[in-house]
Amino acid sequence: MLVAQRWQKIVQLVNERGSIRVTELSAICEVTEETIRRDLDKLESEGKLLRSHGGAISIPSSQYETPYMERETTNADEKRRIAEQAVSYVNELDRIILDASSTAWYMAQLLPDISLTVLTNSIKVAMELSTKEKIKVISTGGLLSSRSLSYVGPLAERSLSTYHVDKAFISCKGLHIGRGLSEFNELQALIKQKMIGIADTTYVLADYSKFGQQSLAQVASWEDIQYVITDEKTDPEIIAQLTEQSVNVIQIHSN
Repeated sequence: MLVAQRWQKIVQLVNERGSIRVTELSAICEVTEETIRRDLDKLESEGKLLRSHGGAISIPSSQYETPYMERETTNADEKRRIAEQAVSYVNELDRIILDASSTAWYMAQLLPDISLTVLTNSIKVAMELSTKEKIKVISTGGLLSSRSLSYVGPLAERSLSTYHVDKAFISCKGLHIGRGLSEFNELQALIKQKMIGIADTTYVLADYSKFGQQSLAQVASWEDIQYVITDEKTDPEIIAQLTEQSVNVIQIHSN
């Protein structure tokens, strides 16, 4: 069985059964348990399953990480306008974080070529900024998530822990008034937690569709967030509730 075939088989079995143990997968695939554990780590990083003690479990279809190319074109107009507003809060000599969200990539496109330090776990952001000579780009490295084109995992987390930045610009899969920010899996959630933790000020970039959603892994509560930049379609009641939680909401409007 080829490696790609084994990965496909593992995902199929997990989805069919709901959960399966490493020992059972080892016997079915005729490889060592250590190989299966590495396979499960890779498949979890791609959002295809979740690791559990001694095995893996399936995740609901709503929890799958949306491929980057699909995210890039979803609500693109709103994301570009949010990104444009976010860029206005970046000053020369700032040290900032841009995450692997499509809105952060739009920010990278719009950033002027001025003296900045940008820390990112996004391949797309790093490539976009590589043409801007005055911007110093630091990539976290780590385990590559092919669906989000981002680096995750312990190496990326340790890399972030060695820095301090002025501002973090991030997005998340789910934004819930009562439960805060969430991501589709623990790997992505831990990266966002680190980004918030090393920033003096955090800006959440979120179009209207993100609100009211709750994903699997908790990222942060609203008390950890200083600003939200969103579009005019976001429910006024949501904006009022965020304001009550001392979050500064910047709502942009189309011309």
